Amino acid sequence: QVQLVESGGGLVQAGGSLRLSCAASGRTFSTYTMGWIRQAPGKEREFVAGISRSEGTYYTDSVKGRFTISRDNAKNTVYLQMNSLKPEDTAVYYCAARLGMVIRTTRYDYWGQGTQVTVSS
Repeated sequence: QVQLVESGGGLVQAGGSLRLSCAASGRTFSTYTMGWIRQAPGKEREFVAGISRSEGTYYTDSVKGRFTISRDNAKNTVYLQMNSLKPEDTAVYYCAARLGMVIRTTRYDYWGQGTQVTVSS
């Protein structure tokens, strides 16, 4: 079992950057696949980026080249560096953890409360 707390969201102009952080509880953080999933109003949750326990990464096409996911197991923290932000990136961003090896999925086992990212045009 793990608890996740996101931070770093906010309001940014198009073209700007934000860095989201997700602090995880527990001593088994390094065994989890970690992901970032977002949800815009009226839309379904969308997988954004994920990172495996071996630090393999996967990104949805719309963020490739702009977003970078990373993890620091010593700090029990996963990050999402978001550059060249676009208005369509506006959403609540959730940090999530799962035990399985599949990365690109919205079926994660543990979820944070989310952090709002708003990108103005």
